[in-house]
Amino acid sequence: MRRRDRGGAPLGERLAALREAVEVAEERLDVPDIAHARTLLAKAGAREALGDATVVALAGATGSGKSTLFNALSGAEVSTPGVRRPTTGVAHASVWGEADADRLLDWLEVPRRHRVADADPGLDGLVLLDLPDHDSVRLEHRLEVDRLVELVDVLVWVLDPQKYADAAVHDRYLAPMAGHAGVLVVVLNQIDRLDEQAAATCLADLRRLLDGEGLADTPIVATSARTGAGLFDLQAELTRRVTARKAATERLTADVRATAAALAVHCPDGDAGSPAGGAAEAELAGALADAAGVPVVAAAVERSARRDGSARTGWPPLRWVRKLRPDPLGRLHLGDERARSSLPAAGAVQQAAMTAALRRVRAAAGEGLPQAWRDELRRTADRAESGLADRLDQAVTGTDLGPGRVPLWQRAVGGLQWLLLAGALVGAVWLLVLGVLGWLQLGDVLPLPDVEGIPVPTLLLVAGLLGGALLAVLARPFVRAGARRRRRRAEARLTARVAEVARVEVLAPLDETVEDVRTFCAAVARAGG
Repeated sequence: MRRRDRGGAPLGERLAALREAVEVAEERLDVPDIAHARTLLAKAGAREALGDATVVALAGATGSGKSTLFNALSGAEVSTPGVRRPTTGVAHASVWGEADADRLLDWLEVPRRHRVADADPGLDGLVLLDLPDHDSVRLEHRLEVDRLVELVDVLVWVLDPQKYADAAVHDRYLAPMAGHAGVLVVVLNQIDRLDEQAAATCLADLRRLLDGEGLADTPIVATSARTGAGLFDLQAELTRRVTARKAATERLTADVRATAAALAVHCPDGDAGSPAGGAAEAELAGALADAAGVPVVAAAVERSARRDGSARTGWPPLRWVRKLRPDPLGRLHLGDERARSSLPAAGAVQQAAMTAALRRVRAAAGEGLPQAWRDELRRTADRAESGLADRLDQAVTGTDLGPGRVPLWQRAVGGLQWLLLAGALVGAVWLLVLGVLGWLQLGDVLPLPDVEGIPVPTLLLVAGLLGGALLAVLARPFVRAGARRRRRRAEARLTARVAEVARVEVLAPLDETVEDVRTFCAAVARAGG
């Protein structure tokens, strides 16, 4: 079925585009139109494998003369006409030519079959069906009509002068087939019951109704099954369609176009939006950073740096006192992505901010999209949010918070503190020795040097103690400044990791959905164009 329809691409290309659209929307769009498209694809595959015979169905209401017309075209009493309800709920089939139509009729589930003897060669390959009455009181009859109407190649709708404007047939069957005007024939049967003027008026009114329903290309044939009037015209119309050998292609093309039009409702009028970039993404990264405990970790990094820096630059004898206090950063158990950290869970405020940011990112992605795709974006965001807490904790836990090397100036200050302490100790020991010698009344044995009248031992002790204390005080602002710098570097690295999680876990799935919208709509356009 590679024939090109009168208005565009070959049927095969349309079906391939429709199949692509269905595959993209599978498990994404929760709409019945996707199921209808899958059904059509299955029907197209089956119909293509069953040859190019032309299946024509006669449909109509009880008393319209449909079965009589069927018998007249078949040249035999195949279907028993009747005006009482209910009539038979099983379709009858007449087959023209020598082609094997059994597989096709098996697929159509039509059990009653008749092969037309001495068939017109022009109708070779015609399979004519007489459908049950569409207005039958039996539900199964109406369902059978609806089923076969979807499967046949050409639909001949038989009306009668009394009920040709019946809303039941126009609203339920004819008007919805506006896109199938080329595979539809309307027959006004029992024309012999009208005089010439009434028949012309009736045909003109029927033409007006069909044109108003978008069926301007649908031909109208006036017939009388009882007298044979118009049968030649109807047979000529069927012969034209059978000999063209493209009725099945035209029907499937019309079906694909109609299905594509239904799917196009789920496409935006313009370009689909994208969640990448913008204030919404920045807000999301900030909200996720707060929920992940980045401020807590950054504050711990600063306190830990201050603790360690003060210990290195402080007076050595008091350093052990500071080490009694636990490391603020160590208490969080960071550094191993496989282990859960000891960070506190996000509070209600952080959780609400994260949810609001996710909602805004989702809204930005879905701007201009139909509701079905916005629902899919909501489901995508919900799936991302469900595992976000663990992923954020892993990201924070595994982030390299910066080099742990000791600044050179702190090493230098620490070394100087030890020198001052050593000087103080020397002075203290010297004074102690002098005290012992004095107690032994040997004070004049060792000379006591001085500087500007101040004994050197006293100068060493006082300078060592006061110098160490002053150096610790002078180093403290620099320790705090370094701790703040380390906090900023750690915060930047943590925020970058959180932003990466936001891109991978949230923005990428939303972007993928938006890209699927574009792919879906492009495929729908090719299928229906």
